Amino acid sequence: MEICPKCGLPIQACICQEIGKSEQKIKVETIKRKYGKVITLVSGFKNIDTKTILKELKQALACGGTMKNEIIELQGDHLGKVKPVLIKLGFAEESIDDIKN
Repeated sequence: MEICPKCGLPIQACICQEIGKSEQKIKVETIKRKYGKVITLVSGFKNIDTKTILKELKQALACGGTMKNEIIELQGDHLGKVKPVLIKLGFAEESIDDIKN
């Protein structure tokens, strides 16, 4: 049986991810890239598995995306759609800021 090094609980009962979700300050913004392409950036994650979040966002929004330097980049303008998905994943609504550029 594996034990989580942070909380000391078994991996199956680990609460580190849930505690981490309440302490986030997430920023969602859109920017224009070359040739007028718009991408949505989701940043501000600390001590949390961003690969899983990226996978869930790509699946829920039906778009492509990648992660660079702990910043999630989603193809297309998903400014209004990202926040409800993050809330469904367990993040606090107050901790998510939408920034229009």
